[in-house]
Amino acid sequence: QVQLVESGGGLVQAGDSLRLSCAASGFTFSTYAMSWYRQAPGKERELVARITSAGSNTNYADSVKGRFTISRDNAKNTVYLQMNSLKPEDTAVYYCNAKMSWTEYWGQGTQVTLSS
Repeated sequence: QVQLVESGGGLVQAGDSLRLSCAASGFTFSTYAMSWYRQAPGKERELVARITSAGSNTNYADSVKGRFTISRDNAKNTVYLQMNSLKPEDTAVYYCNAKMSWTEYWGQGTQVTLSS
């Protein structure tokens, strides 16, 4: 069955870095655009970053441009989110998303918390 398993979240301090990973299985990963979303307490889920199926194009939310980098390894069926210069407002549950046409899958999320 389809699985998207996120990992790499944790409790960090402002200015630290984290790398999230999302391991995919059960579908043809290389044909899906992959995205990272996040949802902070009391807020709607928002798009953080997206990468096309071949990895040739990326786009980012304005709030993370210059700090976060999305990448993928189609040989390993994995998408990554490198997060640098983390800020308290980056605290959220981060979700991995796979989408192709009308088909979409979600992971269960990984918590990222910035300590004050």
